[in-house]
Amino acid sequence: MYDTVNFRLLRSEAGGVDFLAETSCYLENVGEHNYNGELVITGSLKGLKISLNRYQMKIKDGSLCKWHLGNNFQTLGRGDTQRAIENLSDTLHIPMSKATVTRLDIAQNFITRHPPEVYLNHLGILKYATRLQEPNGVYYSKTGGRLCFYDKNREQKNNREPIPELYEGRNVLRYEQRYTNRIASQLKVCEVTGAKLYDEAFYIDILNRWKDTYKAIQKINDVSLNFQAMKSKQQLYKMGVLSLIEQAGGQLQMIEQINEAQKRGELSKKQAFDLRKAINDACKINDGLTVPNEAIQELDKKVNEAVKFYR
Repeated sequence: MYDTVNFRLLRSEAGGVDFLAETSCYLENVGEHNYNGELVITGSLKGLKISLNRYQMKIKDGSLCKWHLGNNFQTLGRGDTQRAIENLSDTLHIPMSKATVTRLDIAQNFITRHPPEVYLNHLGILKYATRLQEPNGVYYSKTGGRLCFYDKNREQKNNREPIPELYEGRNVLRYEQRYTNRIASQLKVCEVTGAKLYDEAFYIDILNRWKDTYKAIQKINDVSLNFQAMKSKQQLYKMGVLSLIEQAGGQLQMIEQINEAQKRGELSKKQAFDLRKAINDACKINDGLTVPNEAIQELDKKVNEAVKFYR
């Protein structure tokens, strides 16, 4: 389930190979540049961008999955990852298994019953992350990386790239977790190298992190004004809050109105905090006043199924 993987390989890790003289021979679209008196050679390898100097080689801004399998609609599992890194090593004549991973994307494409925006509308708040609603998807920015949910077919069309026949005309939702810095620290390992990517224990752990992060997102339930479930005044008050949320257009829209009122000075910081907490608490209740959303139940199942296969 790997997609984009950035690497850095030091000359000492590559057995003292001369990157400028030797590795550059295997690149396409080669160019020479001078940065502060230091020669840097850049080039590409079937979509992977590569830069070289006397001390190191960097691979960035390219999908390892697409490089190896031809597109990133497919899944680059543990076995395919090992073969991709071995293939990359053979092509460049350097040991990519020793290279340090400087960016790592874990991703899966889901063929869904409904258009992607149906699912996006029910993805709520994630603790310690900033939720960003954009025209093409929902993104969560957090320290060390980002979560991305978006319409994969729309992205392909926007980039004028082909859509594989299996996915043509289908609803395709992509869920992607990006690690962009301090990867080893985030994953609680000493280092993350090319070889580490296909280590079984590491692969199982990173897939479970991908699943658990999705599960940590608060899902926005459908409101069900179920008067038979109302047995106390407290539940009546909660139902009133839920009705207000529904009229406002949903949990996130209601919170946005509170935030705007705070910015205008109509609410103090504490008042806004208390109101947001009341909204979030009401949406979490599980006593028959809300019902799970059918689309989210479908997505929950697909995420759970995706991590069952570790090969």
